[in-house]
Amino acid sequence: MIDASRPPIHLIDSEAERLGDLALAAEARLPEAAALLLREIERAAVHGVESFPQGVVRMGARVDFIDEGSGARRTVELVYPPEADIAAGKLSILSLVGAGLIGLAEGQTIRWPDRSGAERVLRIEKVTPPAA
Repeated sequence: MIDASRPPIHLIDSEAERLGDLALAAEARLPEAAALLLREIERAAVHGVESFPQGVVRMGARVDFIDEGSGARRTVELVYPPEADIAAGKLSILSLVGAGLIGLAEGQTIRWPDRSGAERVLRIEKVTPPAA
């Protein structure tokens, strides 16, 4: 299913599978984030790691982004839930913002809900891939 209101996104095949399993397992605890993540996985172009485009958010990447509504700039590392530590800048993929960032490329924006239900526009400024 293509959602014309959202930008195209890309995922690595092995990450897409793991994220799908994670979202399904979290549906009872985090229904909104799990549903949003599953929708993103469903609409993503999936690639092998060797052909994954540069400048795209993947697991373990460092992401510089801006909330265009507030002007707030943030730098986070997108991680799996056990590694999450917001004070250390490690953002869980099962957070609403984490689910919104996955697969976006530098320069892209996305309208995404926050915890209060308000929509925010997030713009990716820079993506640093995970260390090898």
